[in-house]
Amino acid sequence: MKLPVFNELEKAETVLLAGAGGGFDIYSGIPLYCWLKSQGKKVHLASLTFTDLTACKGERPVPSLLKVMPDTWGPLLYFPELYLAQWMATRYEPAPVYAIERAGARPVAAAYQWLVEELKPDTLILIDGGTDSLMRGDEIGLGTPEEDMASLYAAHTVKDVARKLLICIGFGVDTFHGVCHAHFLENVAALIAEGGYLGTWSLMREMEEFQLYREACGYAQSRMSHHPSIVNTSILTATEGWYGDRHSTKRTHGSELFINPLMPLYWSFQLEHVARRNLYMDRIAETSTWQELSIAIGMFHARQTKLRPWTDLPV
Repeated sequence: MKLPVFNELEKAETVLLAGAGGGFDIYSGIPLYCWLKSQGKKVHLASLTFTDLTACKGERPVPSLLKVMPDTWGPLLYFPELYLAQWMATRYEPAPVYAIERAGARPVAAAYQWLVEELKPDTLILIDGGTDSLMRGDEIGLGTPEEDMASLYAAHTVKDVARKLLICIGFGVDTFHGVCHAHFLENVAALIAEGGYLGTWSLMREMEEFQLYREACGYAQSRMSHHPSIVNTSILTATEGWYGDRHSTKRTHGSELFINPLMPLYWSFQLEHVARRNLYMDRIAETSTWQELSIAIGMFHARQTKLRPWTDLPV
């Protein structure tokens, strides 16, 4: 009954765990980080950030990458990577969280290439808070694909990594951004059929890893009270047993939420399979800025004549 994803992770010695986008995605990987550390693995953290890196002071190994330490100077109102580095120093040893610029595919790929050459991971895990990273381009709604797709492209194209995984958590949260979850499940089914699916498992509130995850999110939220993570707050709320239109942050007031027991599920995949199924990966390869990336994705989507229509789950 052992999931294939854990067979893969048993082989790992050095892991690069990277948040796909938005600064807070890496927080949804904290339970994985804590478990991997408990198994004696060496784990490095990276995060595609929403923070303006030009407003920060610190080591820049390449222009699109900032090495964030607990004492790094930056905009205190919104800097999830800084507060994660600070929390990590209280629980483990001081270690960097590498913040990747919110940019086009080429700068993000350059950051990944430096990370792989410098840290030499044998395993790369791309973590997505939400499930829109599985949208391949022919769905009626793609969610917020820019950061996720830049990260997916970079992780797919980087060389010299033995294992590459994509892991998602937060089923249902992307409805707010127009994702049809019937399409997510259809895409998962296609990945199962071609051997790219590695299994699904759930966070539980009794797990030590969940308690550390909750603690890390609370640390960040106490320092960025105006910018709590909707995704992570929803996952935490669901794991603690709430259901339905439950709001734990003022950011969601005025919208209808569906907090449910599927939100704490981790879905795991062979990253290469997900990247190969994406229909527009080649269209973003030469983008340099976030604006170019967004335009390339928008133009591809607008030109599709046979988008899969919205389908309600028949349950």
